[in-house]
Amino acid sequence: MSETRPSAPARKPRVALLFGGRSGEHAISAATAAGVLGAIDRTAYDVVPIGITRAGRWVVAEDRAERWQIADGRLPEVTSEDGAEVVLSLTTGESSLRVLEPGQVPSVLGEVDVVFPLLHGPFGEDGTVQGLLELADVHYVGAGVLASAVGMDKHFMKLVLAGHGLPVGPYEVVKPHEWVADPQACVARVEKLGLPLFVKPARAGSSLGITRVDDLADLPAAIEAAREHDPKVVVEAGIEGREIECAVLGGRNGARARASLPGEIVVDGTHAFYDFEAKYLDEAHVELACPADLPDAVVAEIRDAAVRTFEAVEAEGLSRVDVFVTPEQRVIVNEINTMPGFTPFSMYPRMWEASGVTYAELVDELIQLALERPTGLR
Repeated sequence: MSETRPSAPARKPRVALLFGGRSGEHAISAATAAGVLGAIDRTAYDVVPIGITRAGRWVVAEDRAERWQIADGRLPEVTSEDGAEVVLSLTTGESSLRVLEPGQVPSVLGEVDVVFPLLHGPFGEDGTVQGLLELADVHYVGAGVLASAVGMDKHFMKLVLAGHGLPVGPYEVVKPHEWVADPQACVARVEKLGLPLFVKPARAGSSLGITRVDDLADLPAAIEAAREHDPKVVVEAGIEGREIECAVLGGRNGARARASLPGEIVVDGTHAFYDFEAKYLDEAHVELACPADLPDAVVAEIRDAAVRTFEAVEAEGLSRVDVFVTPEQRVIVNEINTMPGFTPFSMYPRMWEASGVTYAELVDELIQLALERPTGLR
């Protein structure tokens, strides 16, 4: 009889962290990658950081959290000089990354078991990259193509949520051709919402391009500012109430999604609202209270609305749901973010921390959820 040799140990799952990208949230995506690089369990996973430049080139990125952090107001950026270009194979069942060096035969970087797309905004969070990963037949963290697209577009998001019986605030949509053809008619339609107004790009995140309007004379300029980020604009009626957020995590083995304890953002008079600077560059003037000081019944209603919102858009993996709680204790859904800010200091992980799940445990759970679900139609 031949000697029986011990089987080789199974290799660790290889996780590709995908960050940067073409949107205005490039730097925030890199900062999110810094958090995950510092927290992911290296004894359980092999990690391959892949940065995407603003031009869309995929490169092998430095595997060092400090390189991608926001520090002293400096916003990190992925450039072509960061590493060799890589491409993801679209051959079914292959799931490999290839390195492209000038004048060299392409080499295989390795098979990828799961992609963690830490991308915010257009060309990353909107279903485009998710579609690429579906074509590549690779597991990935987070929402699929449809949920990502609906979650990114505030117009269709509100239609879907209202269609599922969830309460949303009054709003108007200013489409590109409408604004070009007759801006005065658009302004007249929006005026009916009253004041204050919040003018937003329909498909942008991190409060980019958002303006609070307290004087109708400022409305055209606010719309133009939003159009710098997206030709389609959503204008929302201001809602009196507290801004509350709730983190949602997909369920295992067919179970319903789970909702964290809610958190609250309190911005002092330095900022008119929770804008980009308040979120990422001026923490001294922003208080993040988690869990939020709310009656138990309201907390339960917020958590229920968050899960229902997650299910309405058919999200997967993770989402953050933002709501208003009015003085009458009504809960109104503002939006869902299918790839929320995910630095250790972001509200999504902080809410789970307050709910008993550490940042490192959250990273692991999201990867395991991605590995558990099948690729393709589901």
